[in-house]
Amino acid sequence: MPLPPSPLIPFPHVREEKTAHFPHMGGKEAHLSRLRERWPEGPEEGKAQFHRVRSSYLNEKRFKNARLPCADTLRRSEALKRLIASEIESSGGWINFSVFMERALYTPGLGYYSSNSKIFGESGDFVTAPEISTLFGRSLAAQARQVMTLSAPHILEIGAGSGRLMRDLLNELERLGGLPESCAIFEPSMTLRARQRETLGENSPVGFDRVTWIDALPERFDGLTLANEVLDAMPVRRVRWRKNAILECGVGLENGFFVWRERPALGQLLERAELLASNHSLADGQTGEIGLTAESFVASLGKMLGKGATILIDYGFPRRELYHPERDAGTLMCHYRHRAYDDPFFLPGAQDITAHVDFNAIAEAGFDAGLDVLGYTSQATFLLNCGIAKFPSTASGLEAARAMQRLISPAGMGELFKVIVLGKGIGETLLGFSIGD
Repeated sequence: MPLPPSPLIPFPHVREEKTAHFPHMGGKEAHLSRLRERWPEGPEEGKAQFHRVRSSYLNEKRFKNARLPCADTLRRSEALKRLIASEIESSGGWINFSVFMERALYTPGLGYYSSNSKIFGESGDFVTAPEISTLFGRSLAAQARQVMTLSAPHILEIGAGSGRLMRDLLNELERLGGLPESCAIFEPSMTLRARQRETLGENSPVGFDRVTWIDALPERFDGLTLANEVLDAMPVRRVRWRKNAILECGVGLENGFFVWRERPALGQLLERAELLASNHSLADGQTGEIGLTAESFVASLGKMLGKGATILIDYGFPRRELYHPERDAGTLMCHYRHRAYDDPFFLPGAQDITAHVDFNAIAEAGFDAGLDVLGYTSQATFLLNCGIAKFPSTASGLEAARAMQRLISPAGMGELFKVIVLGKGIGETLLGFSIGD
């Protein structure tokens, strides 16, 4: 049986068999001692809050022997929890999960992506392909050059993470003699913008002086648009299919804790859920996510793109696999300190929340927005077509082999991650899909 949650940090519905034990990352009591000393509130209030936090983390199995969040992180999480709880109360006791996810990830100053720049890499919560090796960005450069040759010499990256992909891409394009005339990054998070500037400034790629940060997507763009691991972090709606009803899983409050609450699905969500039920053999009680926000995002890309292509790279499945009856709990997943679990209510603002991408829905949204699907394949096939195996590496032979394995192996990112390219006015077969599209 899971242990009861603390009122400070809610984590109901944690199934003990699915929680992951952290490897040893430092003494817990030592960290809690430092946390006690640094807690900013007065002695009595600070002491009470500290002991509630201590009780939560010592009792929660997934944090056994773990490096715990610092005092600032806990304080921000608590503030975000109060903000979301207030919104739930003012909305009649219920909000859809998309709203919860958007607040948890993107609330200015409190959300996961808005308040934390140290989320990528081995010292963060998860590793993206650009953090593994420069081979990822260098391989994409060949595809980028072809797209710009067929359209216009401009690059727009959406959600640039740590900035490593842009850095590696520019370095390789310079080597190929194909630097873009302009390069823009659309990054809503000011915290991540600062991280990206730091990363790009460290190695000063030749094209760094051409990089600008923009606050909104342009009305029209010609050239290459790129988004790596952006779709999975877009808010989703959650649905449960019953024999005689389709329910939406939203978020409510119970004794101060966030809890799942179900209501009849309505409107566009109901229509989409009914269509899925009619085309797939869903299990009674099956839960799944529907990414209406991602579809709207693709529609905005279609409106923006004049001539060129958009490369979208993420983990996910075609629809027949995503809604398979054996995947009856959906794909909602949270990430903290390189551990994955399925409780989005555990530590709002300090953990990533994601859902796997429905690539059929992305393709359909592209068609509806006037975009052509220029190719769809696994990350492994795409990178191999782009010549990843031919690059000499600055790393040691063993280190380079390990990086390559993580990027293209079916046991790593190779098969789970997919690449879909949508475009306008591109008449040639793209390099990344020359084999295995």
